Amino acid sequence: MSIYMLTVLLGLFIMFVMYMFLILLVTKGSPFAFMSKLKELLLLAFSTSSSAAVMPLSIKTAEDKLNVRPSIAEFVIPIGATINMNGTALYQGVATIFLAQVYGIDLSTGSLALLVVVAVGASIGSPATPGVGIVILAMVLSTVGIPASGIALLMGVDRILDMCRTAVNVAGDIVACVVMDKWVGGENTLEEEKRKQRAFEKQRKNSDEDVIIKNPSHA
Repeated sequence: MSIYMLTVLLGLFIMFVMYMFLILLVTKGSPFAFMSKLKELLLLAFSTSSSAAVMPLSIKTAEDKLNVRPSIAEFVIPIGATINMNGTALYQGVATIFLAQVYGIDLSTGSLALLVVVAVGASIGSPATPGVGIVILAMVLSTVGIPASGIALLMGVDRILDMCRTAVNVAGDIVACVVMDKWVGGENTLEEEKRKQRAFEKQRKNSDEDVIIKNPSHA
């Protein structure tokens, strides 16, 4: 069980290092400075184990601390909280191989390839709520012929692994925001977008409406 936990944590660490390499490659900035701006967000993600719960703080961090345009942050982060579950996919793959070894089931090359496809697909469709990964794992196990009852072996350590993979998932959402902000141009600068956003929020507050439909001719 200790080796299983260390394998998952090592995989998540390697994934996080790859994210930092992308930041270095795309922005030419220091990954350590980038991590210092994310410490509050990652701590909240670690404690809540929910990408959806930290979504408002993710958007605020991207816009205020990383200078990502609101149009990018408000589009990428909600999508990332739903489909960017790389940490969950990694965890499900490791957990499936671990349980296959526990039950003495030999996974062929075809089964391993199927495991990769199913784990990635299941992680994309999984809700951004705490503990849901262990539920999705039952479907992954049944796909490769491993008894779902083996999940009981993982329940005791799943919470701490869930917290870690959520932090990595949230970091991936922020990295995607930064990369998209660098790659995708826009008609408006960061300051212009923020000024329009503040004006829109003021209009919404004054009108006391939760949703305001913009007139396309004045958008």
